[in-house]
Amino acid sequence: MTVVPVLPTPRTQLPLWVPLVTQHSFDEASYTAVSADGVHVTFEDGRQRICGKSGLWNTNLGYGNQQITTAIAKELHTASYLPLFRTSHRKAVEAAGALLTLPAHSFQRVVFSTSGGAANDAAMKLARHYFVLNAQPERKLVVGLNGSYHGLTYGSQALSGDELGQALYGVDRRNIRHVRFDDNGAELSRLIQREGHRIAAVILEPVLGSGAESVPDAFVEEVIKHRDQHGFLLVADEVATGFGRVNGWFASDAWPQQPDIIVTSKGLTNGTSACAALLVAQRVTRRFDTTEAVFVHGETQAGTPATCAAILSTIAEMKRLDHHTLNKQVAESLSNLMEELQRFPGVGNSTGRGCMRGLKLHSRNGMPLPSEGVLDVVRSIHQTGAIVQPGPGRIQLLPALTYTEENFEELQAAMKIGLASAERDGVFE
Repeated sequence: MTVVPVLPTPRTQLPLWVPLVTQHSFDEASYTAVSADGVHVTFEDGRQRICGKSGLWNTNLGYGNQQITTAIAKELHTASYLPLFRTSHRKAVEAAGALLTLPAHSFQRVVFSTSGGAANDAAMKLARHYFVLNAQPERKLVVGLNGSYHGLTYGSQALSGDELGQALYGVDRRNIRHVRFDDNGAELSRLIQREGHRIAAVILEPVLGSGAESVPDAFVEEVIKHRDQHGFLLVADEVATGFGRVNGWFASDAWPQQPDIIVTSKGLTNGTSACAALLVAQRVTRRFDTTEAVFVHGETQAGTPATCAAILSTIAEMKRLDHHTLNKQVAESLSNLMEELQRFPGVGNSTGRGCMRGLKLHSRNGMPLPSEGVLDVVRSIHQTGAIVQPGPGRIQLLPALTYTEENFEELQAAMKIGLASAERDGVFE
């Protein structure tokens, strides 16, 4: 007789398949949001919680910025939708032009996308196509960093160096390599010695999106040195770090030489639209122009009029509010918060920089807290009034640039109570 296991029945029968959680364990009342304003989110359980991660670190200016929402609404009346397949529209031209004025380095053209993952897919395609045009079709390899996060589309999931079930989903990683970034470039150098002639691009996040680990300046300099010698493209994945999250407009502004492509998303529209963009340097665009090649990439919802209105108004708002000053103020307050929380048992060193930080958690034996323990801590903090992001062996904090000292006090109070509750429940045992 075959025994068929009895599976648990979900407590609720939501029509929505909620990402990244088992549906059985989903607490509908506590995690179903009904509104968001400023830096607070209200849920179906009636609780208003302070957001310590800016949505998914994309609402850099807080929820519901009136200037941005008004600009979007106006454009929806003017042109509810216009595509970019073999055509153009005025708002896309304006938004592309505005984006090209922002980086410290010089870029020539913008490709619009709809997400960081899709944009990283496009960057890999662009790099491989570029080398075909250069009569180097063998250059197919793309190099990423251990522990990196580039998205969950098929290509970007392959590029991500974090464990995200790539084997489970049969993600093709034959043309992907990963290297350490904390060894002064030693592993990268060995890889280039073996396969440098096959590398199309090195793609790196200035601060890793998963764990908020800062990539050392010395490593970036090593990558640039190898690019000069071997000719691959350097791509800065600034999906998370761009638009004031770390410093200035882009973290790569501080690099001694420019990347060949910047990928930006998240803060690009203050979280209001499915939007990403590739800023492409002349080295790449010139090759496509001189060969009259067509880059075969396009997305139905990329660069719509409303999305481009959101980009333009987000840029205007960041300038009006002086995001450089806001970044410095919030970064300082965030560092102070980190120091205060490190007094708690189970809380260790901090990672990251600017307004993109991680706070390591460890068990009583000193080992990094496993993922389920981290999720328990995040859930405990959620129940005490704050929203924070889980990361590998840590929690991540990415407050909006509009945070006030009162907001930090509220966040600190909720986190302290949540951490104390998790300790009482034996999470750190």
